Amino acid sequence: MSAKGLSRFPEPKNKKEEKMDTKSLTRREFLHGAALTGVGLVAAACGPSPTPVAAPTEAPTAAPTPTPAPPAKDKIVVGMSRPLSGPLAVIGDSAFRPVYETWVDAVNADGGVYVEEYGKKLPIELVVYDDKSDVGTMTRLTEKLILEDKVDFLWPACGTAFVFAQAPIANKYEYVLLTAEGGATSIKDMLPSLPYVFVSLSFSDWYQLPVLADLLADQGAKTAYIIYIADLHGIEYSGVAGIEFPKKGIDILGVKSIPPDIKDLSPVIKEAKASGADVFCCFAYPDQIMPATGTSMELGFNPKAWVGGPGVNFGFYHAAFGPAAEGIIGFTTFSRKSSPALDELADKLYEGKPEEVQDWWGHPLYWAALDVWKAAIEKAGTLDQKEIRDLIATEKFDTVLGPTWFENGLLAKECHTGEIGQWIDGVYEVIGPQDKATAEMTYPKPEWPTP
Repeated sequence: MSAKGLSRFPEPKNKKEEKMDTKSLTRREFLHGAALTGVGLVAAACGPSPTPVAAPTEAPTAAPTPTPAPPAKDKIVVGMSRPLSGPLAVIGDSAFRPVYETWVDAVNADGGVYVEEYGKKLPIELVVYDDKSDVGTMTRLTEKLILEDKVDFLWPACGTAFVFAQAPIANKYEYVLLTAEGGATSIKDMLPSLPYVFVSLSFSDWYQLPVLADLLADQGAKTAYIIYIADLHGIEYSGVAGIEFPKKGIDILGVKSIPPDIKDLSPVIKEAKASGADVFCCFAYPDQIMPATGTSMELGFNPKAWVGGPGVNFGFYHAAFGPAAEGIIGFTTFSRKSSPALDELADKLYEGKPEEVQDWWGHPLYWAALDVWKAAIEKAGTLDQKEIRDLIATEKFDTVLGPTWFENGLLAKECHTGEIGQWIDGVYEVIGPQDKATAEMTYPKPEWPTP
């Protein structure tokens, strides 16, 4: 997948319609011509009978210029700026990447996306740049894809802060952007002014933390201690928890910000343990979630509920901690028990592959978003961004989630097949909301296994 050597198809120049030159007579020329005509008439009256002259023939009417055919096209070029390296690579490689690679392979194996304007299916070609998990690099690469590479479509960057930065760029150039990894509390109120942006992932107040607060309160939790990474994701989740938990009678005993490159979590874990809180929340990324789990085990910190994410939802978390993951809570969308369609999707994505590639939060949402993108193109019959955008904003589509649609730029809550998950008997189950649960919540969590 490279940007180098991409064919570009310049628009052919339309031939200008030829026009006949007409010459306007001046008043003097007209009078001179009339005088000559008068002389001729007098001469004719005095001379022999005139020879009959044939009537002039009319010039043939020019045929209308036909509408030019669209320029030749043999593929749809999709551009992405992704964290192929850096701290977010572990999320990118386990979240959207396995979905788009599997999905594109399946679509291309069937010939591609049918575009009526070209009268054929067009395969998808991916152009993927490494943003090195850096927001500034991502924004530069996004504009490069649009302005220099002139890709047909833009697919999303990875991470909440990246969504926040990329969305206005896509909207500025009127490129449809269906997001993947990344919440949107910070831009939710801005979405009416970003009509080309559609957020597919569930996130803090849409609708995860209200559900988590309900679950914890139903189990009798009274207190919580929160640590969060000092970036847009952590600030978003800790802020929403600070609103939703007290609504349900859960007092927050402490809130601690941690830097992304923190090396030693033992001081903050000791503080959380000393607080005696029923619930411990770590709103961060795998680079913080993994050591926070290990440090909790080492220090014997075993609250009644241990919540973390993103990170807990990935197969690599369970592969790393095994039985120690039992009872750990995170965010989710589905389990194999959620529906036959989602069980089939899990087979497509995970069959014959290591557990590390699994993502029980985002995968069905990302897959559904790509299905929506394809269906909108095929219904529009064109690659025109505005026509496709209008369909995504107003239509319902059949996807792996069932009927799927967006409301004010957000994937409708009714389309979510789960919000909160928990490792139970080695399986990541949906525990909330209760009407979509595939297992009952375990509370309090079991003791850590003996080393």
